[in-house]
Amino acid sequence: MINTENIHKINLIDGIFSPSEASDIINSLIKEKINFHKLHRLSLFEGNVDSITQYDDSRINELMREKEDFKSMCKKVLLTGKNIKISGTLNIEIIDY
Repeated sequence: MINTENIHKINLIDGIFSPSEASDIINSLIKEKINFHKLHRLSLFEGNVDSITQYDDSRINELMREKEDFKSMCKKVLLTGKNIKISGTLNIEIIDY
């Protein structure tokens, strides 16, 4: 059973944006996540050169692919003269791990 007292939501993004604005927003978010994983990987490596960084490596690669895919989509949308609606809510839950 989920305790709703331990759930928090943050409405991070909610709006309609030009392709250029959408690109700036999404690229900034992806860049921050890539940097997070790079720093996490570095901190693991500094503590132990034999540490396993496979998860961070795969997330970085996945995020870089997503960034390129979104860039392609924005180029196509720009040619159509349309805008992009972005909705993003963070669901934060306290759990035992």
